[in-house]
Amino acid sequence: MISLTHLEAALAAVDTEVKALLYNQSLSQSEKDEKMLPLLRESKVLKQAHEDVCYLRDNPPSSPSGCKAGSYRKEDE
Repeated sequence: MISLTHLEAALAAVDTEVKALLYNQSLSQSEKDEKMLPLLRESKVLKQAHEDVCYLRDNPPSSPSGCKAGSYRKEDE
């Protein structure tokens, strides 16, 4: 699936940005936190989307009523 490839590339790009922020010595810890929070949120959304697409790939919907992938999602919070 092409969407999986794009999601994996996006996750890798976000990870690269996070690592670059972590190793940046010119930023204070509060600046790093401020810049990293949106990246970590984006990463969480991308990971969930990746899991959902993998689930759909492995378990295609069989009913005419549509997809129920969200009903199987486990919330970590």
